[in-house]
Amino acid sequence: MWSVIMRQAVLTYYTRQRTMLLYTQGRALLLPTDQSRESGRILRAQGTTYGEKIEYSGPLYDSMKISGNAIRIKFKHIGAGLEAHDGQLKGFAISGADRKFHWAEARIEGESVVVSSAEVNAPVAVRYAWGESPECNLYNKGGLPASPFRTDDWPGATYGKR
Repeated sequence: MWSVIMRQAVLTYYTRQRTMLLYTQGRALLLPTDQSRESGRILRAQGTTYGEKIEYSGPLYDSMKISGNAIRIKFKHIGAGLEAHDGQLKGFAISGADRKFHWAEARIEGESVVVSSAEVNAPVAVRYAWGESPECNLYNKGGLPASPFRTDDWPGATYGKR
């Protein structure tokens, strides 16, 4: 499952503090489809090894705050700001205490994203780019894509399976 693989990559990033790049280009992919564009990102990321002041990562989930029937998501590595490529934000799902996720409306407000759905009155969790090859389009203004994330710690589809 793609989301499980990417979740492990994000966990590896957090535990080892190494540079991690995620390639999306409109849809989540494991490998870049535009090698020349991606090679530029890799070179910029390598610059962090030498202390160059550049944004080397796309937005990474930092925290959430429930506010009424919406959840506000804050990110690290937003650089000059957040943006949606190709129109409205895509790839966000929201859940209440019943743990049933529904596709959500999401909008950028300053340095955060506000997520809500008419189907969830009391939200408790948000997921982004979570699933098999999800459509997702959140980037920072440096052109680096946001990593998949989830705000819950509920057992996943592969929990307990060998």
